[in-house]
Amino acid sequence: MTFTGHHAPAPGGSPLVASALTKVYGSAQTATHALAGVSLTVRPGESLAIMGPSGSGKTTLLHVLAGIVTPTSGTVSWRGEDVTTLSEARRTVLRRQDFGFVFQSGQLLPELPAVENAALPLMLAGTARAEATAVAARWLAHLGLAGMEQRRPGELSGGQAQRVAIARALVGSPGVVFADEPTGALDQATGAEVLDVLTRATRDSGAALVVVTHDAGVARHCSRTVTMRDGRISGEFFAPGAQPASGAPQAEASQAAASAAVARPVPPAPAPPAPPAHDAATQQAMAAHPAAGYVPTHPTAADQESAR
Repeated sequence: MTFTGHHAPAPGGSPLVASALTKVYGSAQTATHALAGVSLTVRPGESLAIMGPSGSGKTTLLHVLAGIVTPTSGTVSWRGEDVTTLSEARRTVLRRQDFGFVFQSGQLLPELPAVENAALPLMLAGTARAEATAVAARWLAHLGLAGMEQRRPGELSGGQAQRVAIARALVGSPGVVFADEPTGALDQATGAEVLDVLTRATRDSGAALVVVTHDAGVARHCSRTVTMRDGRISGEFFAPGAQPASGAPQAEASQAAASAAVARPVPPAPAPPAPPAHDAATQQAMAAHPAAGYVPTHPTAADQESAR
């Protein structure tokens, strides 16, 4: 079943394409390279987990993809526009109409009932309150919250509140939903339930899903996982049946578009330290995905040895 709460994304959808992204905080000797040349394509309808330890650049990457943070250099292409060059006003409209967001804490307004929290993106876009709340109520019912429309966040469990946040993210039929540690504040059982709801709901709506997480259990719900280390993508994993027929990793395929990126001056990124055989994020992702689905983006010594 395909559920359309308001309007469906355009048939076929559009990929979100990042090319040669860098993000540098500070300058000279104090420069921190949060992103050091990341290229990535997020395809319509796929669910992508971005894994990595604290400081690896995964949250910065999500914020750049979503137009919240402007990169130091590189481009993010969405529906024919370079998001990185848009005005703040245009990016605000983009985030409200084309992108949806689910955060760790939900960030619901405590004074509003669930149905109005879920309807906020539509009402802010100018949809009449009656129509917006009707669409929101259909999403809440679709997510198992029928009869709870008038409950305020304080009257909901953590899992129920995150379902309201998911409804809010999807109510405007976005092309991409971004989720930053969406189960981080939940117990394991509730978190798994919320992840199942989130991945099914985005799939039903036709939206792509990008999840930042440190938890392999979260990545297990996604069709593809990339791991990050030192501001770079270090590996790529696919769920059974999700790997492209060509076998080429999508993160690497995106590098071809990098030459067209409009570069801005940026301090050179320091060479990353030699990694262990597999870093912790890679080990966790490998445990969550079939070994045959692993594609090392930057092969380690262990990868090279196993290929002989």
